[in-house]
Amino acid sequence: MLPEAEKRMMQMFYVTLWQSAVDDWDAPEVKQNLAELCNSKNMFSELMEILNYNLERIDVVGDEVDLGFDCPLELYCTYTRDQILVAMDFKKPQTVREGVKWLEDKMVDVFFVTLNKADKDYSPTTMYNDYSINEEFFHWQSQSTTSDTSPTGQRYINHVHEGSKILLFVREFKKDLAGAAPYTYLGTAKYVSHYGSRPMNITWHLDNPIPAKYIKKTSKLEVG
Repeated sequence: MLPEAEKRMMQMFYVTLWQSAVDDWDAPEVKQNLAELCNSKNMFSELMEILNYNLERIDVVGDEVDLGFDCPLELYCTYTRDQILVAMDFKKPQTVREGVKWLEDKMVDVFFVTLNKADKDYSPTTMYNDYSINEEFFHWQSQSTTSDTSPTGQRYINHVHEGSKILLFVREFKKDLAGAAPYTYLGTAKYVSHYGSRPMNITWHLDNPIPAKYIKKTSKLEVG
């Protein structure tokens, strides 16, 4: 009965609490989990306190990003990888191990970028060189196996002509005090140019400029 955007919000809520996406909201396990949450006054109260605490401390007002479908993700807001993927109807977020995901049904390429890469967390082939050039342009390095003549490379280069979108999600470090660090949504980007192959080094033009509060974190001066 909910609008599409709110259904996706419910998916984000559910995957946050139970680490799995919902295929069928009438499934017994799903109904039981939600019923137990609603009936647990302590848990329900604690969740509301956390939400209200965070709401009072929001320092960025999010804005909608036109993706061609009702997506609850808002510009400059912060999300986990699983929340991002289920918000775009991908029900198996745990299967995504790489920093890129092509969602063909949505015609969207999702980039998960970690700026400061510690050697112990990344192999030599995944130590990508990613940073903002300024508030409007971002340098991004593809996976080491992606050539500029491959279907993936050609999709990146010709995405505007082919009607697909590039979404950029960025975090400073892989982990924070709570565990896996979340990503900040920098919105959509358009291909400008590239050099090299396997990997490709691509310059993207951001449709929305990076806010001042993030630019120092994303610039090359800070990350390398």
